[in-house]
Order: sequence, then structure tokens, then C-alpha cells
Amino acid sequence: MIPRVVGSVFGSLGAYLLWKILNGLYAELTSPLRYLPGPKSSHWFYGNLLEVAADEHSGLEERYVKEYGRTFKYHWLFGKASLYTTDAKAVHHFLSNTEIYQKSPSLRFSLSRVVGPGVLVMEGDAHKKQRKIMNPAFGAPQIRELTEIFVEKSIQLRNIWAAQATRDGGTARVEIVSWLSKATLDIIGLAGFNYNINALGAEHGDTPDELAEAFETVVKSETGFNFFRLLQVLFPVLQSIPVRPTKSQATIMRIGRKLLADSKQEIKANGTFETGRARDLLNLLVRANTSKDIPANQQLSDEDVIAQVPTFLVAGHETTSTAVTWALFALTQNKAAQTRLREELLNVSTETPDMEELNALPYLDWVVRETLRVHAPVPSTSRIAMRDDVVQLGTPFTDSKGKVQDSVRVRKGDSISIPILALNRDAEIWGPDAMEFVPERWETAASNNIPGIWGHMLTFIGGPRSCIGFRFSLIEMKALLFTLIRGLEFELAVPIEDIGKKSTAIVQLPIVRSEPAAGNQMPLLVRPVVR
Repeated sequence: MIPRVVGSVFGSLGAYLLWKILNGLYAELTSPLRYLPGPKSSHWFYGNLLEVAADEHSGLEERYVKEYGRTFKYHWLFGKASLYTTDAKAVHHFLSNTEIYQKSPSLRFSLSRVVGPGVLVMEGDAHKKQRKIMNPAFGAPQIRELTEIFVEKSIQLRNIWAAQATRDGGTARVEIVSWLSKATLDIIGLAGFNYNINALGAEHGDTPDELAEAFETVVKSETGFNFFRLLQVLFPVLQSIPVRPTKSQATIMRIGRKLLADSKQEIKANGTFETGRARDLLNLLVRANTSKDIPANQQLSDEDVIAQVPTFLVAGHETTSTAVTWALFALTQNKAAQTRLREELLNVSTETPDMEELNALPYLDWVVRETLRVHAPVPSTSRIAMRDDVVQLGTPFTDSKGKVQDSVRVRKGDSISIPILALNRDAEIWGPDAMEFVPERWETAASNNIPGIWGHMLTFIGGPRSCIGFRFSLIEMKALLFTLIRGLEFELAVPIEDIGKKSTAIVQLPIVRSEPAAGNQMPLLVRPVVR
């Protein structure tokens, strides 16, 4: 009986794969993208994905653009064509028309397993409703109130590294990826929902926090390979099968409910900003959600509000820690920039600056901008066309028939790749040194047509789904760099050619090529600044 069932299952899988291959061939033969230039598919199943993945955004896309133009196609699973463009006019169209171009169902399903029905997952009216309620919590006045938390945790991290250097005779080898991840996790815990995760303190024998442990377990289980998850992506009907929450997911929900209840009670007892937890994002979200200005049918459900807890952890944690990791790396490779930045920071009379004082430091701002341009934590994003469309281009292309086209037709179901890093490092926009880390380029105000929400770049993307927390991330990043560079000197601990990149489910992190088993890491030599 069992062999027959197994045989039936594998027979069904084989038939489905054959159908997908034939369907891919048919789609390729009939696709409106078939006349676009682009590299030939190098694998019947993976298309061009293997070479794209192996390159890790280190120049292959730029070479494709140079060879095929701003708008071309490449092949993904089962040989299906995917539209790739660095045409700013087309990218603006894709990011602005969110009713036509949305996250793919498979990506939304995978994200929902980690964050639930949060703002990262929802589309359409549900996303608009969540975004409208959440916007006030991420304004400049609110971030100003949170800056003290950013600086406090930055000082704690600096002191840990300085103490390690003292113990090691003046210079310590520090693996900064994990440490920065702990610092930003602590920050989002306190700033997001007044919850003391204390990941930095856990390194010194404190009891690990159950929310942090549960969240880490969920992320690892949902972003690692899982055969059933693969089947759910390939067979969407399987996504409707109810799955009991894991122990870790149940822990996150339990803590989320407690945080929400505490926030509601706080508002009920005292609605002013004089109370201890009135500043955190969750509290501000609950205040906005219960405002008399919001009709009852526009308010978020408790489930939707609780979903923002893991959403804050995902969106406000790894992205900023990754950005600071690459900033410190870049400053080890540009010692003049590190020295110039430190001189600027040492001229500040306080080690606990507020938001205005951080924003008043021009070279710090240039370093942050250049890091986010050259080392955008999220290197690319994608969309799926929900219906047929015609997209006008700023730069025409010549199709495979030799005809010049100033638009491209997109069919429902087509995949669109939006290359954040490739646009950020476009030599036609930024000059021949576009791939290099040069903070001084920002001395002259940038001006271009990249449709990003901040900095004339695509790092925080643009349109209705642009990063809601970009102000939070920028000030957090400035606070960390201010404190760390002001108090410590940094040097790369391994040869530069030993540093590689590896993309996770969310961000692109460094690896040491000679130590692949160690996973993501960036070892730096750290020593206190001698004044």
C-alpha cells in the first residue's frame, strides 16, 4: 500500500514538473517579452538564476545592462522570462501602480509565515488601511523621541567592544555582524514596543529573552529549506491546509497580545506622553488606531496590530544592522574617510547627541548616504503583474527583430525584477566610480530620476509601498556610527579578497570565503581611539 502511495505522489510530482516545463516553453513562445534582448537561458529548470545568485550583486547585472541595454529579459524557474529594467520611468510605473504590480503570492505566503498579516505582506485596501494607521508613528517628531534609545544602545555596544580590546591587549578581533544584530534587536524591542530584549546583556550571562529566541527560531525554520514549504509554493492549493502554530509562533503571539493589552491599558490610564512607554511605536500605533478620527470600519483588528510586532522585528532589525556592518567595512577600505568622519564626530561636545545634532553632521550624512547607495541591505525586489499592461520607457530598446521600441508589453503573471543596487550604482547616473565608496560625491547635491523616497536612490524604494520606517533606520544608523567611530578604530581582520557576500531571505550579508562553515560574519580589528 505504502509503495503505491509513494509511487502515486512521485508520479504526480513528475507530471506536474513536466506540465510546468511545457507551460514554460509555451509561455516563452507566446510571451510579449519574447522579443526583448537578454542572456540565453543556461539551465532548463533554473534559467539564469544560478549565475545571478552566484554573482551576489557584484557586477553581473551591470554587465548585462551594458550588453543588452536598460530593459531586457532573463530566465527564471522553468525557463520563464522575467522583465529586468533599470529604466527609471518604467521603475516608477511599477512602484507607483500597486494595484497592477504586487508581491508574488508565493513571497507573500512565505513572509506571512514569519510576520503574519502585517504591513509587509498585505496588498490592496488592507495594506492602505494598515499604512494609514501606522504612518503617524514613523514621523520625525516620533523618531526624535526615540533617538535617546538609539544612542544608549550604541554606547553599550561600544563599551563591550572597548572592554574586549582592553582584555586582548589593546586590539580585539570582533565579529561585528552578530553584535550589531544584537544591538539593533535591543533597539527595536525598546523603541518598537517598550520590551527589554537585552540581547547585548545576554552575552554576559543574563537569561536569553524568550521573544528573541522564539523569533530567531521562527525565522530560521521559515527561511531555511523545507520540503513541504516548497510543495506549498509549487502547489498553491496546499497553502490552504491549516497548520498548527509552532511553540515559537505561539510564544510570539502570546507576548504580542500581552504587549497590546499593556499598551491599551496605558492609554486608558494616561493618554499623555508623560508616561514611561508612551513613545514606542506600538503605543503610537494603538493611539492612532483608537483615535476618534478613525471610523470603526477603518480601524485595525487586534490580530492586525499584533502582526506588527514580528513585522517591526523583521523590518527594523536586520536591515539597519546590515547597513552598519557594510558601513564599517567600507570605512576600513577608505581610511581617509574613517579619519575624516572621526574628526568631525570628536568635535561634537556630547556623546549623547539628539536627532538634530546627528542630522547637523554633514560628513556623517555623506557616509550614511554612500553606504546605502553602494551597499543597500536589500539589493533587489520584485513584482508580479496582476493584469496585462503597457509600460512606457524613458530609454527605448531594440528588440530581437531590430525594431526600436519605446514601450514594453507586460502580460498578467509576468515577473518584474526591480534592481535596487544596479540603479544605485549605475555609471551613467553616478559616474565611472559608481561601484566605489566615495562619501565626498555627496558634497554636490544629487539630482536624478531614480524614483526613490529618499536620497535620490532606490534603497528605500518608492511609491505607496516605500519603506515606512526609513527615518527610524537613518537616525538609528547615524547614532550607531557616531558612537562607534567616535570611540573606536576599525581595520579589516582578513584579506579583502576573503570577504564575500551571501543573500539571506531579506538582506545581503558578508561571509569569509575561507570559513564558509562559520556563516555570515565580518571580522574586524577594533581598538579604542587614543585622543
